[in-house]
Amino acid sequence: MLSKRSGPVNQKVFPIAREGYPFILGSAFAMAIVAVLGLYELALFFLAVTFFVSSFFRDPERVIPEEKGALVSPADGKVLGVSVVQESEFAAEKMLKVSIFMSIFNVHVNRIPENGRVTDVAYYPGKFFSANLDKASRDNERNAVSMEIGRGRKLIVVQVAGLIARRIICKIRMGDRLSRGERFGIICFGSRLDVYLPPETVPAVSAGDKVLAGTSVLGHLL
Repeated sequence: MLSKRSGPVNQKVFPIAREGYPFILGSAFAMAIVAVLGLYELALFFLAVTFFVSSFFRDPERVIPEEKGALVSPADGKVLGVSVVQESEFAAEKMLKVSIFMSIFNVHVNRIPENGRVTDVAYYPGKFFSANLDKASRDNERNAVSMEIGRGRKLIVVQVAGLIARRIICKIRMGDRLSRGERFGIICFGSRLDVYLPPETVPAVSAGDKVLAGTSVLGHLL
């Protein structure tokens, strides 16, 4: 199977998404202050927090499959379910839905499943139920990115906030042309992605599978 890197190789030993810098610097600053005050146990706590936050915002390079018709995962995590839905709040037509749960230990940088053009970006305010619950798809805060991926086919990626996640970041706009595996956003601290694929997609994953953003193939277009 042909593959390519997601961009120039990052030579950093531990690459970090820029969205994490304020959190990392904030916890490191707090650690320095309490250490100066002689509160060493509290300083150790903030040191642990700094390491955790740095790990959470890691942004490793990925090798992107070039196989024709392959639709890659937009997120790291565990597949919660694969099902055909007749309609949704994002599309009136039948589509294949794949739900992926990201724990706080997964990489949270989101990537584009396939080459295409962004036709809509819609934000929906909501609640913050645990992202592994089915009702999270319907009731939680979410951001839906709709794309046209050729031959009139539609693809939708929905970033869903979780119990802890309180910030969805999406860097793209309507009209943008994006490539398979390209980074487009991040959700902070545990969350979920629902992916709506064309109905003729042949699924390559099932519930319980572990996937990696930009690398794992969710399905193939006929």
